[in-house]
Order: sequence, then structure tokens, then C-alpha cells
Amino acid sequence: MELSPETLKTILNEGIELLYQVIPSLIYAIIFYLIGRYVVKKLILGLQLILEKRDTNLSLSTFLLGLVKALLFVSLFIGVATIVGVPMSSFFAILGAAGLAIGLALQGSLSNFAGGVLILLFKPFQVGDVIIGMGHKGTVQRIDILYTHLFTFDNKEVVIPNGNLANADVINITSQLSRRVDINVGVAYSSDLKKVRKVVLGIFAKDSRIHSEPEPVVLLNNFGDSSLDLVIRAWTDTDCYWEVYHETLEKIKEAFEKEQIEIPFPQRVVYHMKEEGI
Repeated sequence: MELSPETLKTILNEGIELLYQVIPSLIYAIIFYLIGRYVVKKLILGLQLILEKRDTNLSLSTFLLGLVKALLFVSLFIGVATIVGVPMSSFFAILGAAGLAIGLALQGSLSNFAGGVLILLFKPFQVGDVIIGMGHKGTVQRIDILYTHLFTFDNKEVVIPNGNLANADVINITSQLSRRVDINVGVAYSSDLKKVRKVVLGIFAKDSRIHSEPEPVVLLNNFGDSSLDLVIRAWTDTDCYWEVYHETLEKIKEAFEKEQIEIPFPQRVVYHMKEEGI
């Protein structure tokens, strides 16, 4: 089938008109892409510097940089497609439906992920800290995006979902440089409290690990059934807390035995009433 000269002329004119419409959009899209790519690189670099200054966990930094970079380039692609004239309504509808389906399927994992981001970002605890969380006590061995790994003191590994841990009360035992050692001991009611206090404070005075400020104290805490209950408090470095605690217990027992200060056993006084004529 041969085309007439008029038909060819019409096609040529329509083609030229189409080019006049498309070329400006393509030029604008290319300019927008180049500028947008430059801005994305600057934003990524700025975010990387911020994360480095905050000493953010390496796994979190890598994830955040990758996520932000992907979102920015997707936004850039949408902008370029919009300038060219590609209809985006169907694309957004498909993206929304897919996001909803994925969110419902991964609801628990997304909760753990959000908890991991919060833990790594705000750092309520770090690797090496001793914490109590979700009923477990141990040393933080690793913090992943989804789970936190603890090693208990009897060398068991506990894996806790970050979603639960981020929403629970967590006690960080080693976050501070110093800790207070609390020791409870009972002495007989016949004991001289001034002597008891002098003996205990003498033990602390000889131990270089005990801080002079705040000063150690020995306080009467309760009138027990069988003893005067004392609470002994002293401050020491967190790293040597348990050494001080256990060694002080032994020293108190030895000193009390030497000074004849009694640590009484639980006891009761029983009165036997006998009726007359029986």
C-alpha cells in the first residue's frame, strides 16, 4: 500500500508537533534528574556524617543509609516519570496494596524492626552492658535489627525480640561507673551497736576499692524477731562490685567472730502453762 504525498506530509507534521511536545518534557526530566541526583548524594553524605558523629551502630547506619537512599531515588524516579507524563495513579495504587499486604504478613517482624531501630538509635544499653530485661539478666552480646542477644552468667544465650524489649522496663546495671553495695546482717539484741558499727567501718577503711564519698554507713534497719537487722551501705566501682560484695561478707563474719559479736539464729520463746492439779 503506497502512501500519498499528502498522507506523508500529515504524518511528518504530526511527528514534528509530537517532538515539540515531548522534547521539552525530556529536557526538563533530564535536568530534574541531574539536579535531583546531586541533591540525593549530598543528603546521603550529610546523613552519613550525622550517624558517624552520633557513633551509631554500624548495622543500623548501613541499613538507614540504604533505606534513605532507596526512598530518595524512588522519589526521584516518580518525579522524572511525572514530568515525562507517565500516569502514576495506577503505580501508587499497586504500591499501596503491596505495602498493606506486606505489613499484615510481617506485623511481628516490623514491630521487632522498629524496636531494634529505637534501641540502636537511642542506646538505652550497648554491647557489653549487663541488663535485666524481660525477666532475664545477662551481658549484651549482640544487638541486631530484630533481636538482642544476651549471655547469662551461667553462659546461656537468650534471644529477646526487640519489639518486646523496646516496650518493657530495662534495668542497665553497668551504665554507671559506680554502684552501691548493700549488705543486710542481723546481730543479737545484746550487741553494742557502736562497736558493731566501728568494726564494719574498719573493714571498709582497709579496702582501697571502697569510695570515701559517699561515706560507708551502718544503719539499724529493723527490730527483727530474733535480731537487730542492720543495713550496710558502701560505694565502689561497678567493675569490682561482686568482688567487694562477697569478700566483705566473709570479712564481716570473721571480724564478728573475733570481736564476739553474735549473729543469732532464728529463735522463739515458748511458755508452757501447767494447770493446777494436773
